[in-house]
Amino acid sequence: MRYVPYEELQAEPSIIVDGAAASGTLLTLSHWPKSGTPEALGADTSAAIVFNYLDAPAFHVDADAVSNNHFDEDGLVGIFSMVDAETALANRRRLIDVATAGDFGVYATREAARMAFTLAAHADEETSPLEKGTFALPYGAQAAVLYRSLLNVLPRVLANVDDYRRFWEAEDARLTATERLIDTRVITIEERAGLDLAIVRIPTREDMAHPYALHTRTPCSRLLVVHGRRVEVRYRYEGWVQFRSRPVAPRVDLCPLAQELNTEERTTGRWVFDGVDAITPSLHFDGVDATSLSADAIASRVEHHLRTGPPAWNPYLEVRSQKSELRSEK
Repeated sequence: MRYVPYEELQAEPSIIVDGAAASGTLLTLSHWPKSGTPEALGADTSAAIVFNYLDAPAFHVDADAVSNNHFDEDGLVGIFSMVDAETALANRRRLIDVATAGDFGVYATREAARMAFTLAAHADEETSPLEKGTFALPYGAQAAVLYRSLLNVLPRVLANVDDYRRFWEAEDARLTATERLIDTRVITIEERAGLDLAIVRIPTREDMAHPYALHTRTPCSRLLVVHGRRVEVRYRYEGWVQFRSRPVAPRVDLCPLAQELNTEERTTGRWVFDGVDAITPSLHFDGVDATSLSADAIASRVEHHLRTGPPAWNPYLEVRSQKSELRSEK
C-alpha cells in the first residue's frame, strides 16, 4: 500500500488508520469511538488493530491508499505497518509497544519508550529536525509532512534507537527520576478498589511526575493527582477509545462537582471540568496556584461522585445499539 495525505484522498478507495473515514474509505482500522472497525479486529491501539487486519485475509479490501486525518505515534506505526507489512510483522511486538507508549504512556520495554519519545520529538516544533516552516502549515499539510518524513525515520529508529539519543535523552532522564521517586515512596500511588481510581501524591518540592511512569505503574484510568496544594482529577485516554484488554470505568461528568467545589472555594480561582468528550479531560483549579480546599476533602468528594454519578461517555454505544437492533429483529 502507499500513504496518501488525508486531504488528497478525495473519493479514492482507502483504508483509514486511527482516524475518521473519508468519502472513499472502504475500511477504518481505529480504536476511536464509533469508528466502525469490525469487532473481530478490535485491540487497544490502532496499530494492534492493523496487525489483526494483516492476520485476517477475510477482512481485506481492495484499496491501495492508506491515510489518517491526524498525526501521532499510534497512527504512524499503523500506517507504516500497512505500507511495509514485512518489516512491521518482523517487529510486531516492539511496534505495538511503541504505539501503546505513544497513546497511553504505558510501555513494556524502555526501548519502546525511547522510540516513542524520539517520534514525538520529531513532531514537536521545539525539538524537531524538520524545517521550521513545517509547523506553520495548515494542520492537514503539516500532518502530511510528518507522515512522509517519519515513515522513513521509523525503520531507522527500529534498527537502532541509540542513534537518536539526542531526541529521547531528556525525557528518558525525567522518566528515570520519577520512577526512582515512586520506588522510594517519595511519590505514592494509592489505588481505590472498585473505582478504577488511583490517588497520586507528589511533594511540593518535586516536579510534576512523568506520565509514562504513573501510567505504567497503575492501570487505573482515573487519576487524582495531589501536588502540594494543587489538586487535579484526570481521565486517561483509555476511557475515550474502544479499549479492549481490560475493563475501563465509564467517565462520569464532573461538572456538578466543579460547581460544588466553587461554592466552597475561598480564593479567586475556580474549578473547571473539560467535559467527558474531551480526549484526556481533567477537573482542575484555574486562576491561582493553589486551592483553599484540603486535598483530603476534595478526594472524598471525588470518590463520592465517581461512585454515584451515572456514566456519561460510551465509545461503544453505536456498536452496542446495533447489536440490540439485531436482537430485536430476530
